[in-house]
Amino acid sequence: MSPFQPILIAIAIATLVIAITALARRLPIPSPILQVIAGLGLGFIPGMPVPQLEPDLVFFVFLPPILWAAAFFTSVREFKQNLRPISLLAVGLVFVTTAVVAIAARALLPGLPWAVAVAIGAIVSPPDAVAAAAVVSRLPVPRRVVVILEGESLVNDAAALVLFRTAVAAAVTGVFSLGEAVVRFFIDAGVGALIGIAVGWCVVRVARWTKDSLAETLLTIAAPYLAWVAAESIHVSAVLACVAGGVYVRQHFSTVISPMSRLQSRAVWDLIVFIINALVFLILGLEFGPIVKQVPVGTLRSVLLAGVAISMVAIVVRLAWVPVATWLPRWMSADVRRRDPVPNPKAVALVAWTGMRGIVSLASALALPIALRNGLPFPYRSEIILITMCVIMITLVVQGLTLTPVIKWFDFAPDHAHHEEERHARREAMRRGSEALEDLARESWADQAEVERIRRELRDRMQHHERNASDLSHRKLRTGVLKAERRMLVRLRNEGAISDETLRLLEEELDHEAVRVGAGDVRG
Repeated sequence: MSPFQPILIAIAIATLVIAITALARRLPIPSPILQVIAGLGLGFIPGMPVPQLEPDLVFFVFLPPILWAAAFFTSVREFKQNLRPISLLAVGLVFVTTAVVAIAARALLPGLPWAVAVAIGAIVSPPDAVAAAAVVSRLPVPRRVVVILEGESLVNDAAALVLFRTAVAAAVTGVFSLGEAVVRFFIDAGVGALIGIAVGWCVVRVARWTKDSLAETLLTIAAPYLAWVAAESIHVSAVLACVAGGVYVRQHFSTVISPMSRLQSRAVWDLIVFIINALVFLILGLEFGPIVKQVPVGTLRSVLLAGVAISMVAIVVRLAWVPVATWLPRWMSADVRRRDPVPNPKAVALVAWTGMRGIVSLASALALPIALRNGLPFPYRSEIILITMCVIMITLVVQGLTLTPVIKWFDFAPDHAHHEEERHARREAMRRGSEALEDLARESWADQAEVERIRRELRDRMQHHERNASDLSHRKLRTGVLKAERRMLVRLRNEGAISDETLRLLEEELDHEAVRVGAGDVRG
């Protein structure tokens, strides 16, 4: 192999990701599905090297930043408000799906040990929120649906991985204890969360000391990996370590990081999450061909049929569980009915239909051991990996392709609650800023002309935000003015009147203003 071949392959994959992303914006198909299809296509190219995925490497490279970012951008207040439905999905549904899939797997695969059947159920039980977010984030969906799906994705991986490891240990050793498994679950979860909080505490303390935007950004990138390694080293939940760490850091991020660091960190993290998500789905497609070849000759058809059947079981269990988990607590408790009335049935149906599987399921399947303690091969290992791939592909295609039309058909009413909350927060922040200005105006060093100028700025900002924030006329006028200013700056740079450095500084001011008025994606 040429020393430049890996570089050329990386460039080709990067180009492919860019092309797929651009295409996905013009087609009613979620980008994860296009990325999986592209991965399948890459697998058919003669001589295309397919990476041998090490499960530990997959978990370590991909999961920590995804989990940390998801936790970082999760609203703790809304998570607490929806703790009951999130718990019923992230823990209750994971356990129920594991049990029902285990029963189905035993019926479909003759001679399958119960412990291995439970491992299959744990592998396919946790949905992956990445694919769902790619669709839901672009369409008008009730805020509570998004919160519940995001909250589920933060916890369900931890529940599924504890079940998976318990089942695999029972299959390898032949020993299983329900009591030990339950105790282990709570120990893994509790200690893992404490480790994440400890890592987050260290990150916050170091960030207070650095005072450097690049160092602070690198610190946030290293933090999820530190939390993961620390938790894995003592065999507790690394998933919850990343989740707890991300939540803890977010609660202190606004006070320990400078504005420039926050802007820079957000841009870097957006790029990292985008690249990881794209690579995950490309790899899923790329691995399908080699996985098919691992299945013993003559059994491929029956294994594929088993994969289809288990996919349907996983989908149907979620469709049945979500309505039951929604209405049963309200039927049993008048207090729950009073505090949380029955939600819109369309929102319940959307949560029930959003159950695509992803990289956690594949990495778990690949993590199955090669042999048992007695030296015999692990039962049905290659078949389980192929079944997992079938579940991922079917749920991605069947549910992923139908999510957009389903959401459009439901035609949810616009959710304006967050707009009112935003207006209230702006008013309170500006009121406090005005009070601070009056206090500072009494200082001996304060220039009264500057004080009056800032007073006018505050009044203008308050009057602007008191108007309808979605005023289309204002936005179009302000966008036109900003585009004209930017073009003049470019013209002055091209004529040699100003330097590129001056252009960059002034353009950054215009970019911040464009984002503020809601024109951050307008070009020109």
